Amino acid sequence: MSDVTAIHNLVQKRNELKKEIAKIIVGQDAVVDQILLCIFSGGHALLIGVPGLAKTLMINTLSQALGLDFKRIQFTPDLMPSDILGSEILDENRNFKFIKGPIFSNIILADEINRTPPKTQAALLEAMQERSVTIAGQHHKLDLPYFVLATQNPIEQEGTYPLPEAQLDRFMFAIKLEYPTFEEEVQVVKRTTSDVKTEITPLFTAQEIIDFQHLIRRIPVADNVIEYAVTLVSKTRPDNALTTDFVKNYLDWGAGPRASQNLILAAKAHAAFNGKFSPDIEDVQAVATGILRHRIIKNYKADAEGITEEVIIKKLM
Repeated sequence: MSDVTAIHNLVQKRNELKKEIAKIIVGQDAVVDQILLCIFSGGHALLIGVPGLAKTLMINTLSQALGLDFKRIQFTPDLMPSDILGSEILDENRNFKFIKGPIFSNIILADEINRTPPKTQAALLEAMQERSVTIAGQHHKLDLPYFVLATQNPIEQEGTYPLPEAQLDRFMFAIKLEYPTFEEEVQVVKRTTSDVKTEITPLFTAQEIIDFQHLIRRIPVADNVIEYAVTLVSKTRPDNALTTDFVKNYLDWGAGPRASQNLILAAKAHAAFNGKFSPDIEDVQAVATGILRHRIIKNYKADAEGITEEVIIKKLM
C-alpha cells in the first residue's frame, strides 16, 4: 500500500473510530481528537479535569475500539514502585520468578497520578520514555504500541505530590476536560440510567497502529513549518531575543526542545487526520495549546491578574 492510500485509509478509520467512541462518550470531541493525535503520534497524554467527567470511561472505551490491552492503576499515597512494575517471588521450586505488574499493557490509565509520592511517579518515567523497565537488574521490553494516559484533579491539591517539570515534559499533550453542555448532560443521564448495554467493536490491531505511527513519521514537513514551530517555542522563553514583553511579564520559564519535536509530530498527525499529505502552519497552531500548556511556567503576576496559559499561548501565535 502506498503512503497516499494509507493516509486515505487512516482518515476513514479515524472517522469510524470516532463514531464507535461516540456510542459511549457524549460530546468531548476536542478531547477525543487530542487523545487520538497523541496515540497515533506515539506520545502520552495528561488529562486534567474534575471528578465525574468520564475520563476513565473514555480511556476504557478508546482501548476497546483500538483493540488494545488496557490496565488501570489507581494511584494512592501508599503505592510502591513494585506495585506498578511487578516483583520477584520465590516459587515452589525455590527459584525466583518475576510476576509482571499492571505497567505491562498497551494502554495504561494512571488515575490521579499526583496522589502518589515522586518515587512511584518516577517508576513510570523509564516506561514512558524507553518503552522498557529495569527490575532487579533485568531489562524487560514493553509491548508496543504503548501509551500512558494519566489523569489529574485540578481542584484538590491538599496531600498531593505535583508532578516534577521533567516528568510533565514527558507528556506530549496536557488535555483539559470541561463540563458537558446542558444538552450533552441530558444525553449522558438518559444513556447511563437505562438498561441498554452498548458493545464496542475493535477497529484496529496493535500492528496497524504501529504502521500508522510509522506512516505519520514519514510525512514530509516544509522547512518554514519547522521554523515556525521552533520560533513559537522560542517565544515562550523569557530570556530569548524573540520574546515579547508580554511573555517576559508573565512567564518564569518557557518550553524546551521536546515541545518543538512534539509540535511537528502532532502537526503531522493533524494533517494526516484531515487527509493532507504535509502539515502547514495552521496544523501547528491547531495542536499548540495542548502541547505548550503544561510546559510553560507562569509567575505570581500572571496568577494575580488571572492570565491563563491558554491566553499566553494565543498571544504567541
